[in-house]
Amino acid sequence: MNHRELYAEALAATETAAGYYNRNTGLDTPDGRVNVRIPLAGADVMDVRLWREEEVLAAVRPYVDHAPELRHVSREPRFQVQGFIDGRLLDGFSPRGSAVPDHVLDDVVGLLVQLTAIPSGKLPALPDGWPAPGDSAGFGRRLSALTRRIHTDHLPEYGEVFAAFGYPTDPLIGTEERWAALTARPFATLHADLHRKNMIVSGGVTWFLDWELALWGDPVYELAIHLHKMDYPADQREALVARWLRTMPTECTVGWRHDVAAYLRHERLKSAVVDTVRYSKQLADPATDSEFGAFLVSRLAKKVNAARRDWGVVSDVTTEDIRAGLRRGPTHGSP
Repeated sequence: MNHRELYAEALAATETAAGYYNRNTGLDTPDGRVNVRIPLAGADVMDVRLWREEEVLAAVRPYVDHAPELRHVSREPRFQVQGFIDGRLLDGFSPRGSAVPDHVLDDVVGLLVQLTAIPSGKLPALPDGWPAPGDSAGFGRRLSALTRRIHTDHLPEYGEVFAAFGYPTDPLIGTEERWAALTARPFATLHADLHRKNMIVSGGVTWFLDWELALWGDPVYELAIHLHKMDYPADQREALVARWLRTMPTECTVGWRHDVAAYLRHERLKSAVVDTVRYSKQLADPATDSEFGAFLVSRLAKKVNAARRDWGVVSDVTTEDIRAGLRRGPTHGSP
């Protein structure tokens, strides 16, 4: 079977796994099982995008032990063929908030150390104006600039929803002061999306998937966004940080405690803004059943309340408040 035939079969398949930006289909070929990865047309871009994923995989593969093997790239139509990783998705047996196998902590830290060893000259070209190595404040401003644009772009349709949830006029209030106080550190390659649905455990080893959001930036941000998305139990969070401090190059960890808090605050605010929009659309989708809808509402309430505490609001919104607020949005659904 040639690559175009694989692409056609993947498009027609009903058993697929999709995130926000790509759909993945496992297919059998005479040379073994592969994963056909196809970008989702019209996906809302809610994250900083720096490079094409295939360029990242080609660059990191010689330095990273457990990243997918890139077997074929098509520019038109756009898709990749990757080696299939046979194992168990971490989220499938260790969902968010629960403890992970101890080796996963070592595997994550091992990956972060490997990423610091990739020379910048081996990476794809950076866009003009990207912050220079050490410009942690400039890097932080790049992150919040996208969050601010997402909020501004959706304000006409979601303004009443934001107001119902208690969003201030500027949901990133206080962020600039925190960026200005960041410590200068050398930059490194960042995966920037290390969460449980992007990790497969196979034979006691963790493989790391989905490199489309990889960045060149502050390694403390990598730690912060990983902690934010994993939601470890407190003891494993402390264990992960201790291993990170013990193993990472010291120049990558200087000033980490203040700065990880600044990045985490931004991620909480970003999650509230982005997921108010994303979850509203998912709840309006006829394919979303009532059980999953209730899960989304509950999860959004947690995200909004986390942001409200950062805004200095003591009281929490309830799931009923979330349902009522979402009805003010453009989907006018009944979540």
